[in-house]
Amino acid sequence: MNEYKTIGETVICETLPNGLRILINPRPDSRTAFAAFATRYGGSYLRFKCDGEWHDTPAGIAHYLEHKMFDMPEGDNALTDLSSNGADPNAFTAAGMTCYHFDCTENFEENLEMLLHFVSTPYFTEETVSKEQGIIGQEIEMTEDNPSYRLYIDMLKLLYDHHPIRDTVAGSVESISHITPELLYNCYKVFYNPSNMILSVSGNVDPDQVIEIARKTVTAEAGEVPVADFGAPDLDQPPMKLARRVMEVATPLFMIGSKIAPAENGQAVLHQKLTAQLALRILFGNSSEFYTSLYADGLLDHDFDSEIDYSAGTCTVIIGGESDDPVRVLEEVSNTVKQVLAKGIDPADLERAKKASYSARLRGLEDEDNIAIALIESAYMGYDQLDSFEELFNITKTDCEDFIREALDPKKLVLSVIYPKQVGDVN
Repeated sequence: MNEYKTIGETVICETLPNGLRILINPRPDSRTAFAAFATRYGGSYLRFKCDGEWHDTPAGIAHYLEHKMFDMPEGDNALTDLSSNGADPNAFTAAGMTCYHFDCTENFEENLEMLLHFVSTPYFTEETVSKEQGIIGQEIEMTEDNPSYRLYIDMLKLLYDHHPIRDTVAGSVESISHITPELLYNCYKVFYNPSNMILSVSGNVDPDQVIEIARKTVTAEAGEVPVADFGAPDLDQPPMKLARRVMEVATPLFMIGSKIAPAENGQAVLHQKLTAQLALRILFGNSSEFYTSLYADGLLDHDFDSEIDYSAGTCTVIIGGESDDPVRVLEEVSNTVKQVLAKGIDPADLERAKKASYSARLRGLEDEDNIAIALIESAYMGYDQLDSFEELFNITKTDCEDFIREALDPKKLVLSVIYPKQVGDVN
C-alpha cells in the first residue's frame, strides 16, 4: 500500500498469481466509483513478437477488437447490460492502450464483475465480424471528416516517417477488410492475457471485495508479455515541416509539433514529463508573455494549449489552437524559445509554474476517472502518477532549459494547418 500524506490519498497495489495488476484508490467519502480494465495493446501495436515468432497484423485491429469485445456468447451486449444496471460504461483505444471502463453510484461490485467478465470472454463469429466492418468503416469515414483529428494525424505524419503512430488508430477501410475471427482470437490471446493487463479502481469501494472479484472473475493463466516492434528508428529532424489541408472550418486550425526520445521507464519518465509540462507552462501558459502578447494582437484565442504526449514509445510535444496566421504563430514560438534560452528562465517564473501545476493536479484529484486512468498509464511506463506531487519540486531551472533546447529547436518544429474552404476549393 502506498500512502501520500501530503495529498491525503492511498493506493493499494496487488498482483494476482496470474499476473494481473490491481490498483485501488479508496475514497470512502465519495458518492461514486470508477473502474478501468486495460491492456497494453493499442493502434500502434501492429507488429509484435510472441512465442519466439514475429507477427504482422492489419492497421485498426486493436480498435476492432475493442468494438467486438462487447458481444457476448448468449447474444447479449455488455454495454447494454452495464447501462441497465446503473453504470455509465465506455471504452477507448489509443495508440498504446485499450481501456474498458465505467462509473456508477450504486451496484459497483455487480458492475465490476460484469466488466471483468465480458473483457475476459472473447466471442467472434464470421457474421458479427463481417457486420462490424461496415460499422467501423463508417466511423473511419467520419474520422476522415473531422478537422481536429486530421490536423493531428497530419502533424504526426510530418514528425514520424516509420512509427505506426503516424496512422489512425481505427485503420483504413481497406486494412480492416483483412480482419477475421481467427485473427481477433489470436490477438486477444496475446494481448488480453492477465500479465499484460491492469485493473484500476477509484472511489467509494471495498478494496478486499475488488481484489476478490478480480481473483474470481479473471481466471485466465499468466501469459507472455508481447514485445512490440514499432519499425525502423525515425529521423532526428523531420524531412518535411509543413502540412496544409482545406476543410469545413471557420478559422484556420494549427498544430505545432516536435518529437524527442522518451526517457527510460521509471522515475526518469516522470521527471521528463513534469519538466516538459513546467517548461511549456512557462513559455506558453495563459499568463506567459507569449500568450498575452499574441492574444492581444488577435493571433490566439482561448483554445490555445500546449502539452506533451507519451504514446507507444514516442514522446511528442504539441502546441495548437486557432489563428488567422498560423505561420506567424510558429515564428513567434521560435523567437520566444531563442529569447528564453538567451537570458535563461526567471527562477520566479519557475516557482509560479510549479505552484500553478500543483494546484491543477490537486483539482484533478476531484475526478476518480482521471486518477484511475492516470494510474494505469503511469504503471505501464514504470512510475507512480501520484509521486508527481513531490517530484514536481525536484525540477530545476536547468532541467527546463535543457528540455526547451532539445524539444523546441526550430529545426525540429513542424506545422500542420487546416484552412477554411474558399469559393472554388475542391478539398
